[in-house]
Amino acid sequence: MIGISKLYCGTVEPSDAIRYGRHSGKLPSHLLQFSIDKKPVVVWNTTRRCNLKCIHCYAHAKDIPFENELSTDEGKALIDDLADFGVPVILFSGGEPLVRKDLPDLAGYAVEKGIRAVISTNGTLITPEKAKILKEIGLSYVGVSLDGMEEIHDRFRGMKGAFQKAMSGIRSCQDVGIKVGLRFTINKFNVGEIPAIFDLLEEKEIPRICFYHLVYAGRGSELVKDDLSHEETRRAVDVIIQRTKDLYDRGIEKEVLTVDNHADGPYLYLKMLREQPERANEVLELLKMNEGNSSGRGFGCISWDGEVHADQFWRHHSFGNVRNRPFSEIWTDESEPLMKKLKDKKRYVKGRCADCNWLNICAGNFRVRAEAVYDDVWAPDPACYLTDEEIAKEAD
Repeated sequence: MIGISKLYCGTVEPSDAIRYGRHSGKLPSHLLQFSIDKKPVVVWNTTRRCNLKCIHCYAHAKDIPFENELSTDEGKALIDDLADFGVPVILFSGGEPLVRKDLPDLAGYAVEKGIRAVISTNGTLITPEKAKILKEIGLSYVGVSLDGMEEIHDRFRGMKGAFQKAMSGIRSCQDVGIKVGLRFTINKFNVGEIPAIFDLLEEKEIPRICFYHLVYAGRGSELVKDDLSHEETRRAVDVIIQRTKDLYDRGIEKEVLTVDNHADGPYLYLKMLREQPERANEVLELLKMNEGNSSGRGFGCISWDGEVHADQFWRHHSFGNVRNRPFSEIWTDESEPLMKKLKDKKRYVKGRCADCNWLNICAGNFRVRAEAVYDDVWAPDPACYLTDEEIAKEAD
């Protein structure tokens, strides 16, 4: 994650992260990206079932029962291990996690064990009653996926009325005092919706949004041709930065992040060298703390059937199953070749990634995208939009 609001607008200083000691168990959620120990944030895809038919779904979710999902008891055993291992956050995802009747029980159990519990949802199943339950169990955050305003969103989600139901879910969370934010995956078909999404943040008093770059996995792999060009990506990131600054200048503070393309970090820093040189070094220090993409190190995924992955997009490669071995053992077992290399992947990247002066900030970006396009895990990430001149530039 690249905190646009934190870095560009100065809402977080380097001393903020250092003051907490930079250990993930002590850091508040808005500083986790700067942790030093990189205890993994874990996405648990609790189910493959979903009530919608999203065209970019990385899990190939469907509205049918799937066999072999971890049971409630198996889920609690998993949570016990994650808590003992020091995992700071579990993101309950899917499919649609709220189709699981035991989701509140599982999330509440994680909170009891000292783990921050958040959910990633389409929002359509959050009734006022469900929101009260989620508040009572101590849920930290609800991230609701929106792909644009009503027409675009409903088209992407494969169901008319999905937008209005998502907005109703957001209101239900706000009414009971649960922090709620938006998740927006950028592509050619909805990039023009970004300004309207910023208007929605302001109008509905939504405090947070994550803009996700497209990752070529699941049904999203069929959208490679619909990803933005490098120049289009630069323009989209510029719009996000400009609109974030506009809100900040008017005294409306929102947490705005970009996700899944760590080229955004150097891009933002180079922009600040031109526009705010007095703060550029602070931003560079925070980007170094962030350390770039952390799949297989500070970020991991567990599927509905217990398989362990480097992240939620790398579902075609499993490191083991929590039914056979605890996650903590699987995650630290460097006898598995890919796991070992992902722990220090900067040594293995090739091409312009290997030669890039921003490698310590980006960490080679998304290996799964390189594999999808070049059939080579260590090839350059095709979504890196930095020019050859930019990757050769050294920090001033």
